Amino acid sequence: MADRHDADRNAPFFAQPSAEGAPVARAVPPAARKGPLQGLLRGVFSTDLRKTPLRLKLVACLFVGLYGVIAGRLVYFGLHQEQASVARRGDDVVAAARPDILDRNGEVLATDIRVMSVFAEPRRIIDKDEAVELLTAVLPDVDAADLRKRLGTRKGFIWVKRAVTPKQQQEVYRLGLPGVGFLPENKRVYPNGPIAAHVLGFANLDGVGVSGLEKYIDGQGLSELSGAGFRLTPDALAPITTSLDRRATYAVRDELAKGVAKFKAKAGAAIVLDVNTGEVVALASLPDYDPNTPADALDPQHINRITVGVYEMGSTFKAISLAMALDAGKVNLNSRVDARDSLRYGRFTIHDFHAQHRVLSVPEVFTYSSNIGAARLALMVGVEGHKAFLRKLGQMSRLRTELPESAEPLLPKNWGELNTMTIAFGQGMNVAPLQAMMAVGALVNGGLLVTPTFLKRDEAAAKKSAPRVVKPETSEELRYVMRLNAEVGSAKIANVNGYFIGGKTGTADKIVHGRYAQDRVFTTFMAIMPADKPKYLVLTLLDEPQALPETHGYRTAAWNSGAVAGKIIERVGPLLGLPPRFELPTQPFPLLAKLGYGYANVPQTGGREH
Repeated sequence: MADRHDADRNAPFFAQPSAEGAPVARAVPPAARKGPLQGLLRGVFSTDLRKTPLRLKLVACLFVGLYGVIAGRLVYFGLHQEQASVARRGDDVVAAARPDILDRNGEVLATDIRVMSVFAEPRRIIDKDEAVELLTAVLPDVDAADLRKRLGTRKGFIWVKRAVTPKQQQEVYRLGLPGVGFLPENKRVYPNGPIAAHVLGFANLDGVGVSGLEKYIDGQGLSELSGAGFRLTPDALAPITTSLDRRATYAVRDELAKGVAKFKAKAGAAIVLDVNTGEVVALASLPDYDPNTPADALDPQHINRITVGVYEMGSTFKAISLAMALDAGKVNLNSRVDARDSLRYGRFTIHDFHAQHRVLSVPEVFTYSSNIGAARLALMVGVEGHKAFLRKLGQMSRLRTELPESAEPLLPKNWGELNTMTIAFGQGMNVAPLQAMMAVGALVNGGLLVTPTFLKRDEAAAKKSAPRVVKPETSEELRYVMRLNAEVGSAKIANVNGYFIGGKTGTADKIVHGRYAQDRVFTTFMAIMPADKPKYLVLTLLDEPQALPETHGYRTAAWNSGAVAGKIIERVGPLLGLPPRFELPTQPFPLLAKLGYGYANVPQTGGREH
């Protein structure tokens, strides 16, 4: 009894009831005291044959569970890799985000919207004929033959249709075709339709700028970022603020469209330029197109006639010729020019349309639009001096702006005296209208050549790098003769009350089959407002306007382009913060008064001789 007691004295005791109900202490063997997990493992790995079925069941369960997890992971990775592969292929072709384009007041001109596009994976299409039939039934504008051909390739990804409507998306989804899915992408939209289309240009379905400012934006690094794999979102891109005023652009286009229709012209264009900042505030060129349907832009008749077309600018070039002679000191406002007879040069003869057959003052050369007078002024300066002046004004080389579309001027191959004589009155040299505007803008803004821009810019930044091309006195002299022309000359039709405008007409016979056609003209009109302190320069042009009974059978610029310019000034002036002034300025040309030309500050209408 003592030995047993010693052996079990370290064992715990549990109370168990006795037969009489009193608890009796009993020792638990050490083997029975191990935990349930240890006991389970002991049972599994025991060599006792009686426990073999239990071991087999447990091992089988473990292997089934392990292989189930592995199979599930394989399925998961397979599905996600397929989705990732589609996503990677889609990233290469979906349209990237582009920055918003705004007008100068923050109004949206171009923006992105999120759309869904339908794609297909030809290798996963089971029945290609069925897929083509079903897809073209809900997407009727998809070409069935082309889709069948593309689905027959081994490509991993093709587009079925880009930018589908929500209704079309639901219909394609309900088809339940394996290998057909959707990808979200960006679509470029132009909420104002054709307004400013030639300035904005357009981006294609892949989000690549094709023309206009859209192409310019890509050239500033956007396309490189997209090509490098950067995920661009509209929120991460700063908007582009243009120089355009949306309201003014709409008004200019509207009045131009009315003028083109009224005078039955083949085409027309109009532009408003800030002569102090070089900003293009409004531009329209007709016929135009809606950038939301960019295929229309491919029509050669839909070019931007302000920057891409090059034309003989007619008598508007006389402003350049007059300023050249004045700035060179060859003449002054009191000088006289002989216009009594036609001017002969070899077998060529230069005539005046409104011949006076007398000696003209320098202002009269301008107001009577004398070809003879302009030619004589240019000859005073000489061929080389003439070329140097035109080069200084940027007329001898291509004008570069933010718009990629531009054209080289057409210059004489062998420039001699006859060329200088004809170019003086706007024939024999073709330039882009915006190029001619840049020159005239410099001649009226005080003498600084400011390069035009389609982006918002202040005056200080514009003039920081603007070279001086004429003296301030020359600039004021030109403003005076332009104002005089609006009072008593060919620009009277555009002399809108309250805007103190100055202007110059230009009519050029068109060249047809290498010869000047007598029945086809290209008319232009330039106007500054106001002439005492110019802010804006307005240009209108019409291609082959027709004579009307109300124009007394004339088709010259004063009757058509001038009339359209007057309508534009009247409508656009208030929109641009220039309300009409009904009291004329008391001394609009102070520098001329100091030089002794006091009459320049006296209104000419109804008083002084023409």
